[in-house]
Amino acid sequence: MITITLLGTGSPIPDPNRAGPATLIQAGEENYLVDAGRGVLMRLSAAGCGANMLNGVLITHLHSDHITDLNDVITSAWITTFAEQKPLQIIGPPGTKEIVDRLLHFLSFDIKYRIDHHEDLNEPPAVTVTEIESGVVELEGNVRISTEPTDHRPVAPTIAFRFDYGNDAVVVAGDTIPCAGLDKLCNGAKGLVHTVIRKDIIENIPLQRLQDVCDYHSSVEEASQTAERAGIETLTLTHYVPAFPSGQEEEWREIAAQYFSGTIELGDDLHRVEIGE
Repeated sequence: MITITLLGTGSPIPDPNRAGPATLIQAGEENYLVDAGRGVLMRLSAAGCGANMLNGVLITHLHSDHITDLNDVITSAWITTFAEQKPLQIIGPPGTKEIVDRLLHFLSFDIKYRIDHHEDLNEPPAVTVTEIESGVVELEGNVRISTEPTDHRPVAPTIAFRFDYGNDAVVVAGDTIPCAGLDKLCNGAKGLVHTVIRKDIIENIPLQRLQDVCDYHSSVEEASQTAERAGIETLTLTHYVPAFPSGQEEEWREIAAQYFSGTIELGDDLHRVEIGE
């Protein structure tokens, strides 16, 4: 079984009820964080998982709302690990290593303060960064992780991740329009986590900057068609723009159901979905 927890279902627009984009994937004893938006560690804690329990942090793309709290994940994994430090594994598209290097530089004062103060902290955070666009992610563990490029241009490159565990498979897509890479990952998978926006609402808002988001995100309809095309059993929607009030997701579900015949999941932060047996 693979468990999906929507840690953050929000967007770049600050929301008092929704953390920034982040999804927790758990299988067996392994924990994987996909994206690290604002408030991710608070939601991770509420889900019963700490930064020091993560087997990997996987980044779909380098838009700020998806990496805002990556520095907090790095710091927290470091200072809450009391045994031998194992490198925090961070996987993302090209550019991720530069981002992490800059974050470590940003944290350099804090790192020095903590090493000076704590006798058992002798080294800065151990971080290993793997940049990838397509193929299998080389990590230890029983979960097989693979990735393919997606289409969020002009943001490029962007990627989605597939998690295979036993007979179950879940795909987590970041921001993207329908594309061949995502279709390839979804083939044979049981679950898909997909970011969505309501283009029918946004297109009627007379602000060009808001309307611009329509050409590089999937609508509810498009995400549902992607899932249906691949024979997905459970479609989990997240990253709602504009966000709906808590408990008022039925209109979104009804739209999705017009294009997708399987189970549709969406809701508030910490919404949990189980895939497989």
